[in-house]
Amino acid sequence: MKKIAPTKDEIALLQPFAGLTLERIHVPTTTEEFAAATAEIKAAGIVGFDTESKPTFVTGDVSEGPHVVQFALHDKAYLFQLHRADGRTYLLELLQSEQLIKVGFGLKSDRGHIHAKLGVHFNAVVDLNTVFSMDGYHKEMGVRAAVGLVLKQRFAKARHVTTSNWSQRQLTPQQMLYAANDAYAALKVLEALGLAREDLPIMGLNPPALLILPGEL
Repeated sequence: MKKIAPTKDEIALLQPFAGLTLERIHVPTTTEEFAAATAEIKAAGIVGFDTESKPTFVTGDVSEGPHVVQFALHDKAYLFQLHRADGRTYLLELLQSEQLIKVGFGLKSDRGHIHAKLGVHFNAVVDLNTVFSMDGYHKEMGVRAAVGLVLKQRFAKARHVTTSNWSQRQLTPQQMLYAANDAYAALKVLEALGLAREDLPIMGLNPPALLILPGEL
């Protein structure tokens, strides 16, 4: 029998998601900051991941995103803005890494957008929608339903932030909180599921046996 995710009404009754606060969210702007962030992200071995793009409102328009790429660790998040040229090399290294597992929701579409904009393959990706589908849920789960189901918390998404201009040079505090916690929630859901690495449906890893997390050497 197919499993059913919690409804919006059921989620509304839950306690708010315990997300990252602003002081835990970092937006690198210099080469040194990008290098330090990249080293810390790679050392984590597995991170929550998401992207944000400036929305399109006219039929036929094609998004030029992603404009922001998010990496969440267990206690902080890094937001890479695509317009910052100093960070491009570091971002490409993280996206292509087969040692760094990137976990999120709906990442199949992100793979296409990343390849179209940056010309690289997005490797070692775990789409949590696939994980829940394999467990018997018949609809794409999404971050709100997953947080409600697994963490018993309410993950709020404000439409005015979702549809804001993600290509602007300075992100607002509201954008920073939204972007960071989208990625952070994915990581917290995966941690709560307690899946072994070998059970993760990893996309873009060839061959899978090459994947070694820190501490396994």
